[in-house]
Amino acid sequence: MAPLIALLGGFAVLRLLGLLAVDSLDAWQPAVRGALALMFVTTGVPHFLPAFRRDFVAMIPPAIPRPELLVTLTGVLELAGAGGLLVPPLAPYAAAGLALLMLAMFPANVHAARSGGTLAGKPVTPLPARTALQVLFVAAAVAAV
Repeated sequence: MAPLIALLGGFAVLRLLGLLAVDSLDAWQPAVRGALALMFVTTGVPHFLPAFRRDFVAMIPPAIPRPELLVTLTGVLELAGAGGLLVPPLAPYAAAGLALLMLAMFPANVHAARSGGTLAGKPVTPLPARTALQVLFVAAAVAAV
């Protein structure tokens, strides 16, 4: 739920700032990019926190080799993408890359939901809700391009 709150709350706050005073945020696309950056910091940092990391590793389907390395790589890509979203010349590329990354990571979410996975001790989001969230997140990234 934290990524959804970060995306929607971040968008609302940034858009409001744009309407009130910050010229660089006075359009929907910079607000989407900023909200996505916040969302990816929210999702990227836990890749390096032990309580979350173990569960992220367990989310990866068994057929995929080196899950620890993959969790590190996806965390780095999420954080790098968040930074790229905040640099206007890089933002379209970062948004496109993050959309592709989310599509590539979706099988791990499916595996976690179907196998009763946890995230920091709490059950992962059920598959129908997770799929709807993934569609929203990818759509936001595409809109940020």
